[in-house]
Amino acid sequence: MNKSIVIGGTLAVLGLGGLAVGAYQVQTFEREPEPVYADILSVDAATRTVETPREVCENVVVSQRAPTRDPNRIVGTAAGAIVGGLLGNQIGGGSGKKIATVAGAVGGGLAGREVQERIEAGQTTTTTQRQCHTVVDTREEHLGYDVEYRYEGQVYSVRLDDAPQGNRVLMQDDKPQWHAADTATQG
Repeated sequence: MNKSIVIGGTLAVLGLGGLAVGAYQVQTFEREPEPVYADILSVDAATRTVETPREVCENVVVSQRAPTRDPNRIVGTAAGAIVGGLLGNQIGGGSGKKIATVAGAVGGGLAGREVQERIEAGQTTTTTQRQCHTVVDTREEHLGYDVEYRYEGQVYSVRLDDAPQGNRVLMQDDKPQWHAADTATQG
């Protein structure tokens, strides 16, 4: 056999083998695409104020004017008229005595009425009353977190249950992967 054919064939086999190994290496060492991230611009807690009305009752001691048994103050007027009439009767004589008695009775009646009113005004009773009023309890309710992020020049907003960690989020198929393990990667 011709040496040149053997050497040429051997080189050809080696050349094809080298080409196959090179192609295999290109396939094997082909790099995966670099991960793409969106920048997180802001994270704000979202809350709302909840107001709940409720009724509060308590026993309160109340002082009030005692009810009068004589709203027209007849007893005071009569007693004053009698005393005034008796005093008026002690003054003067004849028809002057009658005028003084009448004037004393009228003046005594007015004075007796006034005295009775002042005495009754100072009389009070104390009772316990149940008084109720409405109060409003206020509390903040957590709704989640409002997050703004920038991806390919556009700003997007989303509300999440949990606050994202870090200052960027991994994107896959143009969608943020908020719960991906490398979300917290700092960039």
